[in-house]
Amino acid sequence: MTKPLFRDDAYAQSCQATVTDVTPDGGVILDQTVCYAQGGGQPGDVGVIRHGGRELPISNTIYSPDRTRIVHLMGEGAAGAFTVGDKVDVVLDWPRRLKRMRVHTALHLLSVVLPYPVTGGAIGDGDGRLDFDIPDSGLDKADLTEKINELIKRDAPVTERWITDEELDANPGLVKTMSVKPPRGSGRVRLVEIAGIDLQPCGGTHVRRTGEIGTVAITDIEKKGKQNRRVRLSLID
Repeated sequence: MTKPLFRDDAYAQSCQATVTDVTPDGGVILDQTVCYAQGGGQPGDVGVIRHGGRELPISNTIYSPDRTRIVHLMGEGAAGAFTVGDKVDVVLDWPRRLKRMRVHTALHLLSVVLPYPVTGGAIGDGDGRLDFDIPDSGLDKADLTEKINELIKRDAPVTERWITDEELDANPGLVKTMSVKPPRGSGRVRLVEIAGIDLQPCGGTHVRRTGEIGTVAITDIEKKGKQNRRVRLSLID
């Protein structure tokens, strides 16, 4: 298994690790990593792996099919650059990750401003969107922008804790997303709490306080179906 260091400390920018496997198509699997593996609408991290005086780029980070290992996609050249047992250094593209953390936390706030079932979402490098099952339109970009920035200005702490699968089953209202289910299988589920504002299952990376998000703007509201509205936001600073 790969230990997901990003889950306990989203601000860790590098780590030392040991190569446990190399796939034929250039995937490097490590015993631990700071790289977030793609999932839940958040892209996988990029960065570099340093070994033997070389610095090889990570093009994406994904889970293995059984979700027990994390694969760093390096390209075909990785098959000859690494062997099992190698000690390496993993270094994130931190500016990109931080933008994604800010956007991800802002999207949690958007789900508070718009308290409707979430049918989809995506996180970019400085922008993102959520799709909502909304029976009526009439959404206003300026009004939503003002409301979400008011929540950001509270500078509320963002923390994580764990509950059991059974506790989640007993509290189905915690789950806001219709299309993306909380990661399960280990017997416990990670909750992300924005103090006094929001609580929901999430396996992604977040900033420590809402004030770190900075100012955002609702940039577009699209009609994607009879009862589906896509709301986009961007970081302004």
